[in-house]
Amino acid sequence: MLRFFGKLARPMKMHRILAEAAAGIVKSVFKEHKVLDQGLAAAFEENPKWGKRDRSFIAETVFEVVRWKRALSFLADSEETNAICAAQWVRMGHEIPDWWSYKGLAADEMIAREVELAQQPRAVRESIPDWLDELGASELGAAWDAEIAALNRRAPVFLRVNTLRNTRPEAIEWLASAGLDAAEVPGLPDALVLPPGKALPKAMRSEGRVEIQDAGSQMIAPLLDPQPGERVIDACSGAGGKALHLAALMHNEGRVLAMDVDAKKLAELERRAKRAGATCISPKPITETTPADFAGIADRLLIDAPCSGLGTLKRQPDLKWRLKPAQLQRVRGLQKELLESYAIMLKPGGRLVYATCSILPSENRAAVDSLLEKGGFDLLEERPVSPAAAGFDGFYAAALVKK
Repeated sequence: MLRFFGKLARPMKMHRILAEAAAGIVKSVFKEHKVLDQGLAAAFEENPKWGKRDRSFIAETVFEVVRWKRALSFLADSEETNAICAAQWVRMGHEIPDWWSYKGLAADEMIAREVELAQQPRAVRESIPDWLDELGASELGAAWDAEIAALNRRAPVFLRVNTLRNTRPEAIEWLASAGLDAAEVPGLPDALVLPPGKALPKAMRSEGRVEIQDAGSQMIAPLLDPQPGERVIDACSGAGGKALHLAALMHNEGRVLAMDVDAKKLAELERRAKRAGATCISPKPITETTPADFAGIADRLLIDAPCSGLGTLKRQPDLKWRLKPAQLQRVRGLQKELLESYAIMLKPGGRLVYATCSILPSENRAAVDSLLEKGGFDLLEERPVSPAAAGFDGFYAAALVKK
């Protein structure tokens, strides 16, 4: 468990407008089940006069309060939003002002309770719902302690160099010209990581030279081993992060059919592909007849299936409070259904990669086994990505060949 209170620096004063804005976003996440990223983006758009320091204060408050909700509630001895925000501000070294009203313990009392926090059940210490703690322990056993601890750490910004626009050394030089000292990620030829607390400015994102993509996610497309000139289907492409990677690996030669049920995501993919110079990508909306319409045409097939997303809790800590057991059960059924129905689009001898951003075996190997049991496929390789071992988001991928 993270140590909550270190040696605090001289307390800093807070601005009331910023404190109230941060608490308002937190309330929208907990009470209205709003998506954290979207609430934060909307607040920043509505308040363009907020400076870099203002935005940093609000973002850190919101992310850390949502991430550590249960632990902060214990420290403040209150589940009230204003109280857990106050506990987080004490962690950040701020002085709780007189105008901040909350029903909870004073700052010195919160600090005194840190010793007791270490003795609380894991679900409280690691700030997750009881049902999720029980599920993680039952599926991962002793490994769950390390995995949930890793998923509670802040995520660095990973970039994938778009090799259709520049090489990795060129991208490093370009980033350095803007004051961003990016480092190479060992084992991933196109990956870079920014220093803690650094982000890629919006203006630089629009140039298409790099894409924001977690290092774990960057392991998926290479497992498909796409070759220039082939026809590749990305059957659950979303906004196209992996489709863009596939296009780069194929040197923009061949065709990547990027499919999704969400028209807005496909429109975003089209915009990103144009920016990246990935002219081989063709967005395709999914309909009921899509598997039959594209039967037997793909040399490679990627099924990046809808999943719980539990491997991404570093970046979206609000997910653990929105996710429910019934949703997880539904998504497990959908994963097996997609594997069974979409496999028809692959040629005999073609390569299938099934992937999720989950660390749960029930969403990963269990889904693969359901396809293997039906015959027609052989398992070539599995590639689980452990947040605890790698420091990346949690992913799973399996490569299979169609007989």
